[in-house]
Amino acid sequence: MAHSGVHLFTGGRVADADGTRRADVAVVDGEIAAVGDPGAVAAAVEDVPAEDLERVDASDRVVAPGLIDAHVHVMMDGRPDVATAVSDSDYTASYRTASNLEAAVSAGVTTVRDLGSRGTLALDAAEAVAAGDIPGPRVLACGRNVIMTGGHGNWFGREADGPAEVRKAAREQLKAGADVLKCMATGGVLTEGAVTGAPELTPEELAAFTDAAAPTDTPTAAHAHGEEGIKNAVEAGISSVEHGTFMDREAAEMMAERGTYWVPTASALRGIVENGVEAGIPEDAVAKAEDAADRFDDAWDHALAADVPIAMGTDAGTPFNFFAEIPQELAHMVEYGLSPERALEAATVNAADLLGLDGVGRVEEGHRADLVVLDADPNTDVEAWQEPEAVFARGERVA
Repeated sequence: MAHSGVHLFTGGRVADADGTRRADVAVVDGEIAAVGDPGAVAAAVEDVPAEDLERVDASDRVVAPGLIDAHVHVMMDGRPDVATAVSDSDYTASYRTASNLEAAVSAGVTTVRDLGSRGTLALDAAEAVAAGDIPGPRVLACGRNVIMTGGHGNWFGREADGPAEVRKAAREQLKAGADVLKCMATGGVLTEGAVTGAPELTPEELAAFTDAAAPTDTPTAAHAHGEEGIKNAVEAGISSVEHGTFMDREAAEMMAERGTYWVPTASALRGIVENGVEAGIPEDAVAKAEDAADRFDDAWDHALAADVPIAMGTDAGTPFNFFAEIPQELAHMVEYGLSPERALEAATVNAADLLGLDGVGRVEEGHRADLVVLDADPNTDVEAWQEPEAVFARGERVA
């Protein structure tokens, strides 16, 4: 029997949410075939002809799971004013998407979840990666965001008003093949005229939205900055609150009690605040981001105190928030109070759980071979994720 993508990682350590330990790893046909004692792992590939086996010397290295980014926008490229992307042709958006995905996987990101792009762009990108037509991480996508008329992101979302229309809009995304449904529960930073924390979709509309997702058990995500919008989303049974910038103690406790994930996207605010108007970011967006950044520290305090489940996401594509720099999000989370181990969990097993992915996020027999080779132990050094030595996606070396 011919094998593709057979790799034997020897002499190193393995690090994932179960800790860090000495172990060899065998990968066969895109799956982890064995992890552990060198002899036992070697036995898993003993029938593989030498010419089909790639040995990877992991001495002084650490083999870890590839990162999962639960919030990206594949059509955006980090430009100062994202709204200008609306005038790009579909072809230009497709080329940019391919470039973004290659940058992400080269940085050690082996799964991304697109939470809003034009038309079927991200859904099509998922198929192109799966077919091997373009290099990139596994892509899960929501299709188009469901938003109120004139709401945040209206220039590329699916506008809908009233429970019946919101339910129909959500079902349209499911029909198109969406892996997750995304809505805008509040205003946002990057839409001119939108009030960042103000509720947009009503509680009744949010309930219709999650109701549409329920029969297929499809995860749901709500963009929500303000306290009221966060609570509305949690009450409606949303799977994850994206951004959660103005989260108060009550919202945090509600999220923890319901098991609602928080995807903080620290990189998004930083990209705007640290570059500002001088870099070409619209003045309205900078002012709103600066206000939001002040409140974000408190949100972290409340989330950590309540033990809100956290999944890593960056909002990659927003101003100066580049796909190649996704691993910096883990360092940001540590600055806000997570330990390196909890940052690793957020970016692997937690994100996999939120996305509904089985067999992803651990270096474990039977799991998919999405792996990075690092110079240091990410369970103790959050900077270890920067510039991986090697990246394997679906068992094939991609960087």
